[in-house]
Amino acid sequence: MKFTLKTVMTTLLLALPVFASAHTGVSTASGLSHGFGHPLGGLDHLLAMLAVGLWAAQMGGRAIWAVPCSFVLVMIAGGVLGFTGVALPWVEQGIAVSVLLLGVLIAGAFRLPVLVSAALVGVFALFHGHAHGAEMPMTAGAISYVSGFVAATALLHLAGIASGLLIHKTRHDLLSRVAGGAIAMVGVYLSIA
Repeated sequence: MKFTLKTVMTTLLLALPVFASAHTGVSTASGLSHGFGHPLGGLDHLLAMLAVGLWAAQMGGRAIWAVPCSFVLVMIAGGVLGFTGVALPWVEQGIAVSVLLLGVLIAGAFRLPVLVSAALVGVFALFHGHAHGAEMPMTAGAISYVSGFVAATALLHLAGIASGLLIHKTRHDLLSRVAGGAIAMVGVYLSIA
């Protein structure tokens, strides 16, 4: 499947009505909105998920779908571990390191084999998912909460992919490397803060 900027933007626009709900006090909507807001509420999650999409677009080919899909699938598993109370050591450190390393991978324009790239972001996703799951409100339904953070993550990946494809199309590839450097610097800050 060929990804164009038009295809990515159309997908983003078509997905928006899925998240609208007129009944925000209902448990399902509450779980969905809490789940959706979690990846957007922290700079660490936001940057890591945008970076996954940007790096995937930078690598091109099968990586455009395989790398973000790997992140989402493993993140769901991490979320289940988190909301069922299974302990995972160094979650916050793992999230900070994921931001740092993703930034370095983008800044250096590293093109790893797709399987290696997917496995690497899968490790990062386990930490992000665990944090999402562990912070699930008691009043939220698990399915709606997970649906929310999966949807937000997918949209952030798509935004990163769209940005990466646009940067590549306009032949300003240095811009993605600079963005990677900025992401890595935030990762350094998060690691020592």
